[in-house]
Amino acid sequence: MNAPTLIRSWEEIPFFPNPKEEAAYWASHQLEVALMAGSLSRSEGQDSTSITLRMDPRMLSRLKRIAARRYLNYQSMMKQWIAERLEKELPGS
Repeated sequence: MNAPTLIRSWEEIPFFPNPKEEAAYWASHQLEVALMAGSLSRSEGQDSTSITLRMDPRMLSRLKRIAARRYLNYQSMMKQWIAERLEKELPGS
């Protein structure tokens, strides 16, 4: 049996038209440990701050569509994207 293909970013996960195709995909793929760890809720002992972000309505609409295809809340997806980018920009932090 072959080792599963590691998923290193959320963008690598395709849209699945039906549960059968999704099951087939996950039978041969798995999330990289760092990606999985970054998605875990860290509510214990960590504070969060609300911010206001002004955005073009069309961009927001596109973000919401992408998130919906991935079964995510668009704000959570944006936080994941920012966290991934911070890891790239600030290695070792």
